[in-house]
Amino acid sequence: MNKTRLMLETGTGTDLHGGDYTKAASRAVKDALSHSSLSFVRVLGIDKDRMPVQVTIGVTRPERVDPGAIAALLPVGAVEVHVTAGGLDVADLEAGDFAVIASAAVEVFMPAKADGG
Repeated sequence: MNKTRLMLETGTGTDLHGGDYTKAASRAVKDALSHSSLSFVRVLGIDKDRMPVQVTIGVTRPERVDPGAIAALLPVGAVEVHVTAGGLDVADLEAGDFAVIASAAVEVFMPAKADGG
């Protein structure tokens, strides 16, 4: 079954020191959320707790992102978090450090109609 996407927002986040992939991903999601307003949810009478929300995170080390911490950032919806290879690590060779750059896509979909409706 095809899902009807109602919204797509993207964001970028960084952790400039320390290599914390979850922190960079969290900042990317917060950036995406700062660009959006879901006023259509109220207008269309959508149950905001049933509304499917998919978050896709791109970082160079996907296994180092805590999906639960990312899901907790979303104020509404039935949230799924997918982490995939992407993003960028930028080395600071003199300091022996690196910056993590994460990308995020937040998608909101129309919830499935309840049986009988």
